[in-house]
Amino acid sequence: MTYDSFCDLPGDIVELAPYVPTEQPGNQAPLREIAFQANAWLPAETDRLREAFLADHSLDDIARDLGRSRAGIASRIADLGLRRHSRRDWLEWEDAELVRRYGEEPASDLAALLGRSVSAVYARAKLLDLNEPAAPAYTGWEDAQIRAGYKAGVPVAQIAQLIGRPFAGVIGRAAALNLRHACQPEDWSSEELTRAFELAGEGHRYGTLADLLAGEGFPRRTGRGLGQRLRKMGYGRGWGRAWIREEDDLLTHAYATGASLTPLRERLGRSAHSIRWRAGELGLRGSHVRPNGFRSGPDWSEEDNAILRRDYGKVPTLQIAALLGRGQRAVLMHANQLGLRHGYIRPFGEDEDRAIAIAWAHGISMSDLAQVFGRDVAVISKHAIRIGYRFTDPARPCRAPKSRRAGRAPVTLAGLLALEPSPAGAKVG
Repeated sequence: MTYDSFCDLPGDIVELAPYVPTEQPGNQAPLREIAFQANAWLPAETDRLREAFLADHSLDDIARDLGRSRAGIASRIADLGLRRHSRRDWLEWEDAELVRRYGEEPASDLAALLGRSVSAVYARAKLLDLNEPAAPAYTGWEDAQIRAGYKAGVPVAQIAQLIGRPFAGVIGRAAALNLRHACQPEDWSSEELTRAFELAGEGHRYGTLADLLAGEGFPRRTGRGLGQRLRKMGYGRGWGRAWIREEDDLLTHAYATGASLTPLRERLGRSAHSIRWRAGELGLRGSHVRPNGFRSGPDWSEEDNAILRRDYGKVPTLQIAALLGRGQRAVLMHANQLGLRHGYIRPFGEDEDRAIAIAWAHGISMSDLAQVFGRDVAVISKHAIRIGYRFTDPARPCRAPKSRRAGRAPVTLAGLLALEPSPAGAKVG
């Protein structure tokens, strides 16, 4: 297994460093001696076992081929530290073992026993509605992967997915092992980094997160610099790894039963975008009974949608976000889902250009045009100058004083177009 430092992992990687539980001190391989036992493993048998296992043969087939019990084959595989990404269907005995042991033993150990990946074990467990009451202790194999990943600069999110542990759990375990990530700058302490990831996991924005850290006595950081550092180390990062059959089964089951999609995001390291894409590939898009199941924030009400339709493109997005108690990105994404187009993006039509010329000639204000077009005043002003009409031109005709505007009828696009433009033409100062 090879990978480049500070790069994303290959999608089919199963471990960062080999780990053999029975390995002798000094990192020297044990001698291939034959014990005086009737069931001792011969070197040739071990080679055949290794070859068949890596070729994704089932444990039953390997046991039948070698004339041994399935339990003996599983035990030998564990002793050799072999791991693989099996693509075979789950058998009844595998489900029974998973039900019996899940939650009591680390998922990495179960993956080795069953010849599966950790992701496959978690996905299958959720499909069987199994719960993990408490996090089992970290194993030697898991510690070996964390050590190797930190040394090579592998994003922490990818290490977490590889060994089947929560992101924050890997950060905490690395701190307990006194490990320093290759992407961690020298002026950051392990305590500061751990706390930053904890606060990020609570959903704080990077600017707020920087203020909270400074308030707790850590060095003052900028929100932008803090975000770049956390993302470089792997916070909230995915890398386009292929979907496995167990994940597809879990996603299909979630859509069929209306179950939560959170396990796919938290345990299996899938983003909401990745889940939506895969649902589309499997023909599941739009069939979930809870269409807002991907969203971590509150659902959008009809009142919220009405405010967004009314103000989008006319009121600054930050103000809309503050009014609705949401983030700016959430507002932009939902507006896109509703098919709304912002005034900064929507092109001007011929009727709008004619209306601008007429308004300039007849002394109609820019604020009236903004109300007619449903655009921001600054957007209309820039476009008007572009086509030759500067509304601040001293030679432009003036409207009646404001005191006389109270009783006038509202300006409409049809009303503007019904007027004839002044023969004076366009004037740009």
